[in-house]
Amino acid sequence: MSEVYASWYDEVPEGAFISNAPTYRVGELFGRFHKGEYTHKGASLKYYWYDPREYGASDDGKLTFLTFLHGTSNALEGDICINFTGAELYASDAYQETLRGAYILIPVANEYRDEDGRVQGYWSPDYLEIVHSLFLDFIAEKTDGVGLRVILGNSSGATFVLRLMDNYMDDFDIVIPVGSDALPDDAGLDRYDEKGKCLFLAICKRDEFHPYEENLKNRMDRLERMKNAFLFLPEWTRNGDKGIASIIGGIEMGQHCLMNAVQSNLMFDDGTPMDPRLPKGLTGWLADYAKKA
Repeated sequence: MSEVYASWYDEVPEGAFISNAPTYRVGELFGRFHKGEYTHKGASLKYYWYDPREYGASDDGKLTFLTFLHGTSNALEGDICINFTGAELYASDAYQETLRGAYILIPVANEYRDEDGRVQGYWSPDYLEIVHSLFLDFIAEKTDGVGLRVILGNSSGATFVLRLMDNYMDDFDIVIPVGSDALPDDAGLDRYDEKGKCLFLAICKRDEFHPYEENLKNRMDRLERMKNAFLFLPEWTRNGDKGIASIIGGIEMGQHCLMNAVQSNLMFDDGTPMDPRLPKGLTGWLADYAKKA
């Protein structure tokens, strides 16, 4: 247990333990990602990308396309940003096999620290047009066509992918916000239903920034009535070892550690799912959804 006391320690279930680090290894797959730079109307973005055809995927023009958006400050960390988005392990042989091959695109915000040390240049509505344009041009120029189009974001990146979906819904099939409650209003959710789009909402009920009881509980009835939605709302965020995930002395547990779970494919290390509705994890769910789409 961390040396710093956190208020939620007294609520930890009997027999549970604190897990201070993810169980997967970071950085082993960075070499599978290429680097690129994209310019649109005088603005530019760096990005990482993975091509499944280089690792044996059969290109039938219907491979899944995964776009991952990082959280605030992650762009300042260099290549480890690949991992912080949750994308790294999705380039692994095991995940790719389940997905039957998937492209990965990781746009990188133009972040910097100002003279007071605060992060500036993180995801905001100013980026919507260039990220959307990168998404479309990448598919047109670097693929022979794609199938299921998925956008996944973490923390501020989660809010950003929800805004991408609001503005360019026809170009995406599934949005996966991880750790954000910035959901559309009921009329916006009606648009998802009308257009056959899917929301996979992943947020812990103990998210440290978005209290479930205050911000989400009153939306559950409408969310549960969506035609295409999956609500992953764990009581506790857990790592692959089944321990309650915690970083920074227990200060951040609900939101940011949930990316450990996503990176672990929403599966525990012993092969059991973090949610019984996901017997093959997130990759299995995506593969099944692609077959239905």
